[in-house]
Amino acid sequence: MAGLGAMMMMFLLLGGLVLVAAVVVIGIYNGLVGGRNQVDNAWSQIDVQLKRRHDLIPNLVETAKGYMQHERQTFESITQARSQAMGAKNVAEASKAEGALTDALSKFMLVVENYPDLKANQNFLSLQETLTSTENKIAFARQAYNDAVLTYNNKTQMFPSNIVAGMFNFTKRDFFEIESPAEREVPKVKF
Repeated sequence: MAGLGAMMMMFLLLGGLVLVAAVVVIGIYNGLVGGRNQVDNAWSQIDVQLKRRHDLIPNLVETAKGYMQHERQTFESITQARSQAMGAKNVAEASKAEGALTDALSKFMLVVENYPDLKANQNFLSLQETLTSTENKIAFARQAYNDAVLTYNNKTQMFPSNIVAGMFNFTKRDFFEIESPAEREVPKVKF
């Protein structure tokens, strides 16, 4: 009888350990799902601001065209960069394309300096202000996204959650990094 009691105690202990392990795995899994969802949500916030930026650019260009008739190459580079940015399929492509678009916009704003009538146009000034506001929102959203990616990537790479992440195919996410040399410089705005 004593042998049966010891065996029963061992089964209960083993069952308790399995139950604790299952609860830990479920908790880690749910944390990984939550982290992945935070990254996806943060990216969607960036995507909203990038779309807003993409929508503003044609209006800005059209307003400037009447004043800047000899700047065809500038307009074409902005249009091409915008098109590439809108066609980006993942974070890495978006980083690169948005960097190129930022460079094209920076060059455009430098050329605008040569057109005082354009700089005084209320419609252009309003669009420029909206674009500046959007750029600030993109920077904020990018920071929030990169913070969410850091937290998620840490969960997928640190023990013991890396084991659960590997079992359920949770993979590392890319940061939304600055690809533009112009974006690394402090912009010079003159009014």
